[in-house]
Amino acid sequence: MLDDRYPLAFRLYPYQQAPDQSHEAHHPVVVLGGGPVGLATALDLGLQGIPVVLLDDHEGPGQGSRAICFAKRTLEIAQRYGCGTPMVDKGVVWNLGKVFRDDAKLFEFNLLPEDGHRFPAFINLQQPYFEKFLFERIEAAIADGAPIDIRGKNRVDGVETRDDLVRLEVTTPDGPYALTTDWLIGCDGAGSPLRKRMGLGFEGQVFEDNFLIADITMDGDFPTERWFWFEPWFKSGASTLLHKQPDGVWRVDFQIGWDIDRDEELKEDKVRARLDAMLGPEVSYDLVWTSIYTFQCRRMTTFRQGRVIFAGDAAHQVSPFGARGANSGIQDADNLGWKLGLVLSGQAPESLLDSYDSERRLAADENILNSTRSTEFITPKTPASRMFRDAVLDLAQDHPFARPLVNSGRLSLPSTYDGSPLNGEDALPDGPARTRPGSPCPDAPLGEGFLLDQLGGGFVLLTLNAGDPAPLEMHGLNVATLNLTGALQPDLRDRYLGPAGSAVYLIRPDQHVAARWQTFDPERVVQALATATGHGS
Repeated sequence: MLDDRYPLAFRLYPYQQAPDQSHEAHHPVVVLGGGPVGLATALDLGLQGIPVVLLDDHEGPGQGSRAICFAKRTLEIAQRYGCGTPMVDKGVVWNLGKVFRDDAKLFEFNLLPEDGHRFPAFINLQQPYFEKFLFERIEAAIADGAPIDIRGKNRVDGVETRDDLVRLEVTTPDGPYALTTDWLIGCDGAGSPLRKRMGLGFEGQVFEDNFLIADITMDGDFPTERWFWFEPWFKSGASTLLHKQPDGVWRVDFQIGWDIDRDEELKEDKVRARLDAMLGPEVSYDLVWTSIYTFQCRRMTTFRQGRVIFAGDAAHQVSPFGARGANSGIQDADNLGWKLGLVLSGQAPESLLDSYDSERRLAADENILNSTRSTEFITPKTPASRMFRDAVLDLAQDHPFARPLVNSGRLSLPSTYDGSPLNGEDALPDGPARTRPGSPCPDAPLGEGFLLDQLGGGFVLLTLNAGDPAPLEMHGLNVATLNLTGALQPDLRDRYLGPAGSAVYLIRPDQHVAARWQTFDPERVVQALATATGHGS
């Protein structure tokens, strides 16, 4: 259900007839789906000067809050795109979470206990707002000349894949038309009509449980924290989760079991009965939006099918607890964008795109593993797993050693691409583990700003007290240099130097470490650059 006062029904890209609807035009890249991942992918490519057409069968975001927890790494990627700051300004910032059993607090946790980061561990921001900020950044980029074309009410009803291109049949309010593309990026969600039309599998596990979402406005006095109850005293579900969102909206998730009548559970009186038991008679509230979802952990066997590449929920799906869905999808866009850009510009071989598949499948497996463990702890289905869960909860209130075993949803962290074919040497003795090859660069204060702002979106050679090497060039690819010397700020030193007195890092356009050394050696750097761009091993 959707209250007519809900402020998130944005009509961002109303239908307009495109010039090429009268003839079969060709485009370098077509993105299918205008959700967070599709918008981010189009923006990434457009900012590189790559012409891209985005097709969506709607004219803006769907209804309801849906994804709300956006992680620090996602905000860093959005900042590189130029829209991270407004997201944080609108969102509800939080680092602290609390876990309860019945009416007793078991423990609390801080997801970002260290200083020296621009962004918080998480913000809560309704998905339609997240999409709106991405779209507004796309509009600004288009005004500056970025070749991005977003087409609402353009539904793809036919796909023909060939060795050299993909042909699409598109339906619009003005009738059908066809176009061709070198690369089709499928970002059309967990139900992915594209995936189904191509006859591709989506394998994994569907967990026998349902969760009721209720978005409400209320006058209750709850802090800006993530609160999770096991076996809550108000008996509205086997577990319950509470989050604060912008505009005075609160999100409540009730675990309501498997064998249910969905239509019955979504009736207003049933939803209000659960909320009344939780909030008590003294709290007044209004219902904004309700929905029911099922835990699912699934992915495609491979994310690249020739000239069709899948990203986000179209490629992989995890249960919502842990906030891994939208966050991992944005990391898909971040990983794919620079690689496809290099391939289209002739600076890298087409085989570089195979590393998107291998790196992001690794990330998907990591997310599915963590999500499956969370789901099995929250919703135990066997006597043994319930006995284990209950024993952990019994111990956790008084014994700190048991608290790390309490799994109310291991929250999203970026993946480190250990074993990636793009990783070069790790020749920094006792280098910090968090900045080994394959890892995302952690932010750190730098002067009056932050390191990630200085890295930008291209290959960068970062030197720390290791001299000032001349800029490198290979296959027409320029490598920028960032030379830091002197008394480095403690956070920067701890995260990138460790006990070493100097360090050299080759950093990829998605701000993952490609290789690192203690001193600069141009031949070794060129070899690492060749490896990172698919030109060498």
